[in-house]
Amino acid sequence: MWFAGPARRVSGAGRPAALRLGFSLSPGMRVGLFGGSFNPAHEGHAHVAETARQRLNLDRVIWLVSPQNPLKPTHETADLAERLAGAQAFARGPDMIVSDAETRFGSQYTIDSLRILKARFPGVKFVWIMGADSLASFHRWRGWTQIMREVPVAVVSRPWISLKSRFSPAARRFAHSQRSSGQAAGLPGAKAPAWVFLRGPLNFQSSTTLRERMRRSPT
Repeated sequence: MWFAGPARRVSGAGRPAALRLGFSLSPGMRVGLFGGSFNPAHEGHAHVAETARQRLNLDRVIWLVSPQNPLKPTHETADLAERLAGAQAFARGPDMIVSDAETRFGSQYTIDSLRILKARFPGVKFVWIMGADSLASFHRWRGWTQIMREVPVAVVSRPWISLKSRFSPAARRFAHSQRSSGQAAGLPGAKAPAWVFLRGPLNFQSSTTLRERMRRSPT
């Protein structure tokens, strides 16, 4: 069940650009980092974020809207402001925060963003959140093994790809670090590498399908 009301975006007017991240965090907080291009954002993204928030007992989930996914064509990626607005519409509730922090950092890769955030917010218990579709291609990300060793990872089931993702190179490489779904609440405090696969009701929306639908729609 989703929270009503908009996600929070904290104004950074009057502050240096590098500090205007749209959020502030305190030591001991349990924070999920949900990165992606959100091109466009949809209900499936909200499902992944809310599933992780509930099952991991997170204080915040930060939607990190990337400036550009290195694995996807630039010409197919909408303007950042448009994608931020789209994420804002689906990141429901006071515990969901939408941020363009990676653009402000000048960071294109997840591993760099994680290290910057951990240095900026010492004592915060970060968890990286992804859908099962991302786990299936995770081995193509720059520094993917370092990401697994940098923070715990929560993977949320997605339609059609969940079984394939369970046998992906990343899942096999870190099979010894997987925890049962019953241990999910303890993941934020776990020492990396540690990850869980969270099953639940599936949401069938996808960005690829929505982009294809928009291309076919009459202008």
